[in-house]
Amino acid sequence: MKTNLKAVPVLAAIILFFAVSVPYAFSHQGEDMDVNECKNADEKPFVIPELKKWERAEGRFEITGKLRISVPEANEELKRIAEAFSTDLETMFGTSPRVMFYDPSRQSANDIGGKGNEIMFRLEDNPALGDEGYIVRIGNRIEVCAPGPKGIFWATRTLLQIADGNGGKSLPKGIIADWPDYALRGFMMDCGRKYIPMDYLRKLVRIMAYYKMNTLQVHLNDNGFKQYFGNDWDKTYAAFRLESGTFPGLTARDGHYTKEEFIDFQKEAAGMYVEIIPEIDVPAHSLALTRYRPEIGSKDYGMDHLDLFNPATYSFLDSLFAEYLGGDEPVFIGPKVHIGTDEYSNKDRQVVEKFRAFTDHYIRLVESYGKQAVIWGALTHADGETPVKSENVLMNAWYNGYADPEEMVRQGYKLISIPDGYVYIVPAAGYYYDFLNEKFLYDSWTPAHVGETVFEERDTSIAGGMFAVWNDHAGNGISVKDIHYRLFPAMQTLSVKMWTGENPSLGYERFDDARKTVREAPGVNFSGRVGTDSSVVLSMDRIRPGQRMPYDEIGYDYTVRFTVEGADEVPGTELFRSDDAVFYLSDPVSGMLGFARDGYLNVFRYRISEGEKAEIAITGDCRSTTLTVNGKVIDRLEIEKRWYNEGESVMYYVPTLVFPLKQAGKFSSRITDLKVYNYKR
Repeated sequence: MKTNLKAVPVLAAIILFFAVSVPYAFSHQGEDMDVNECKNADEKPFVIPELKKWERAEGRFEITGKLRISVPEANEELKRIAEAFSTDLETMFGTSPRVMFYDPSRQSANDIGGKGNEIMFRLEDNPALGDEGYIVRIGNRIEVCAPGPKGIFWATRTLLQIADGNGGKSLPKGIIADWPDYALRGFMMDCGRKYIPMDYLRKLVRIMAYYKMNTLQVHLNDNGFKQYFGNDWDKTYAAFRLESGTFPGLTARDGHYTKEEFIDFQKEAAGMYVEIIPEIDVPAHSLALTRYRPEIGSKDYGMDHLDLFNPATYSFLDSLFAEYLGGDEPVFIGPKVHIGTDEYSNKDRQVVEKFRAFTDHYIRLVESYGKQAVIWGALTHADGETPVKSENVLMNAWYNGYADPEEMVRQGYKLISIPDGYVYIVPAAGYYYDFLNEKFLYDSWTPAHVGETVFEERDTSIAGGMFAVWNDHAGNGISVKDIHYRLFPAMQTLSVKMWTGENPSLGYERFDDARKTVREAPGVNFSGRVGTDSSVVLSMDRIRPGQRMPYDEIGYDYTVRFTVEGADEVPGTELFRSDDAVFYLSDPVSGMLGFARDGYLNVFRYRISEGEKAEIAITGDCRSTTLTVNGKVIDRLEIEKRWYNEGESVMYYVPTLVFPLKQAGKFSSRITDLKVYNYKR
């Protein structure tokens, strides 16, 4: 049996935790809890990620309208967390606790007054809990204790999930001791090939925080593959998503983030202890940069490669990074910045050495602004003599052929485990995963598994893990809803494997069944889940123009039925719209039934005629959208194979729709007998 000496301090801390902290937690409850009444850990409340330690006691803590949250005097950070917690309780359950201060010199909730209706936050030293662990003691009152604010915040996510399992009415009495196996628990979103609106990124951060995922890498630039664009770099899709004042023509016109909103986004995420790692991907994947400044594009390796032998390349990039890293109020406000370094050519020795020098230069440039550099692993692919700084550098270990994990650790890099063969989602591409193999990941993967290389659990060389969505096929019809449909369940599963670790107590089948009831986050339902399984969620006798509807949308799988008595509708007449989609009675181009979302218009081969009366049904899932008229299937828009590059390359076009319901349009037709089902009929 191998012994990893790097893991010994962690194991010692865990032993210390159980030997000292948990008995203290029991004894500290006083009259509220009898240790002898505690049940076994198999009865632990279901939360995601799974709790490390649970000891149950008799009874329940009732959540009432008089609930208050107490925080130490003058601790503004805990007050902010308490106020956010109170807001979430109100959003989820209609309960809005009052936030109040107490004298922190009083060591116990017993000294504060009141036997119940109180949640008390308390900071207490406990090295075994690390930076993010916490203890919750649920008795006649609730004590939330942690070494620092992060642990307090994560504890509030746990309490919200437990309460939600009982409709927000009560929590079981007992003691929780919880801490993560891995410090970095993350996700990477490719915003370069597909614009991901800021509104969704903000929702995504709330979801990540609810599941104790603490790192979001935002891939800000990239390009499509030229074989889908006539093998012409000039026609190939490319985008740089961040506003630039230094190079104003660089910023994508079909969707980008202003500096102000990106700064606000990072601050909002930091308030939920989610760190944003912005990534500018160079020197490959850089067509957006070379399109703006063609002279820095490589004539030898392709225009998606920067010319590493041209001094103008470095002048341009130095200025670009300086724009976001320099000044008193930099745009990149977090501690880490990703410089890319992914998949550059290694055609000859000269370019390999130049690539290594380039990587070293931009690691040191980022560090000169006080940031930690993050890079994609490529230094086995680009093995050479030129030294590349490794101390305090994080490396995304994605493919062992590009960066051998053991060798990278020997060279001094700390790894983020993001193995492509396990955790890459590439929607509807036909390679990697359309949907992750979650059962395999739940049963067999942790960040210690970097491809086929397996480290000891909690090896300090592994900073943590990530999974990723790559939007490789620009123009394939995939919507942000489709991306979310793929990433959200994966996030639930992988949050367990990054926090709880190797051996969750629930088998995958039980976990998979139970997790379906856990919401995305307080106030977030981007999937459009409504009602219980197989139910009619909405029934209305008539829909009037401009009417505000009870629900914003209905997600996969659904059926929407209505009767229409047709009038003469102008092209572009809407039946319903939401923030993300429009369903047309008469589409803007051909006057057919159809829908638009994410810049794509999809049209059914059916036009409603003036004076016609018809029963319409729209059925949608993650692969297709079907129109039925008077009981007969008229058109099914489903994943379509499209050929490019003289038949050598294929792309799968996806015509899906999360059905919009938020607002009725200004139509002239008569719409009656609306029924919305959260299943396909």
